[in-house]
Amino acid sequence: MSKKIAVLGATGNLGGKIVEALLTKNASVLAVVRPSTDKQKIDRLKNLGAEIAIMQSKDIVEISNFFVGVDCVVSALSGLRETIIEDQQVFLDAAVLAKVPRFIPSDFSMDFRKLIPGNNRNLDLRRSFHYYLDKQPIKATTIFNGAFMDLLVKEMPLILKKQRRILCWGNKDQPLEFTHTLDVANYTASVALDSESPRILKITGDALSCNQFKELMSDITKTPYKIFRPGGIGLFNITIKLTKFFSPSPTELYPPWQGMQYMRDMMDGKVESNTNDNKKYDTVDYKNIKTFLISEGYGNVSDGNAY
Repeated sequence: MSKKIAVLGATGNLGGKIVEALLTKNASVLAVVRPSTDKQKIDRLKNLGAEIAIMQSKDIVEISNFFVGVDCVVSALSGLRETIIEDQQVFLDAAVLAKVPRFIPSDFSMDFRKLIPGNNRNLDLRRSFHYYLDKQPIKATTIFNGAFMDLLVKEMPLILKKQRRILCWGNKDQPLEFTHTLDVANYTASVALDSESPRILKITGDALSCNQFKELMSDITKTPYKIFRPGGIGLFNITIKLTKFFSPSPTELYPPWQGMQYMRDMMDGKVESNTNDNKKYDTVDYKNIKTFLISEGYGNVSDGNAY
């Protein structure tokens, strides 16, 4: 008999991929969506084979009725305090009431346990939810995956393509960890179906330092790249504070200063780990950074091995 997994945030980028990965593994999927969700997105989930649950209220008892018979609730919610703390707590309480055995919170980030509270807003929200989660009578598993590899060609200004520079604050040889979203989704599906998964799991698709990024980009583009190092972590902290002061944007999920906080925490070395749990589930073939960048049009090299 297949296990039934509920996915919160099922129409989001990561959530949708988790739904697909679960269905590929023959799981029964309950896709939890809001009443305001675009009908085309709901129809897509239906066509994939997912059951749809439209949550119209925050009533714990009402939501718990949807979770009866569910083996694990996976949260891929994305947002600020209302979503990461308040909404997740409601869903968690409903899962406990429905006697769901397991819960996977919406962490999917770098390992924030060694970071100083108050220095990274989005990670602080996840830490706060952990305090609540760990007090509840339900088995939980957090998945740490560094940064999403997809960000290298989107929001993260690490590779300055036009300037042929690699932006670096601090140590140019500090490894930076990335995992592709599809790999995170596939791994999460395996975790959701594993009733014995531990409290913490770490995965890393690939890790390169700024110096290695420089060499890699010079290789695949056949154009020399250089390091652009404005200063150390101390100066970066000042820059973050000034950016937040002049452009606070408190309701934005990823204002410039939030991205800078995340980049700072990657580069200062507090969360880099020499161990991971990649091999716990052999169903994931992790994409490396070189292969990813070439697939995104950053070069024209046939060899896809890691640099």
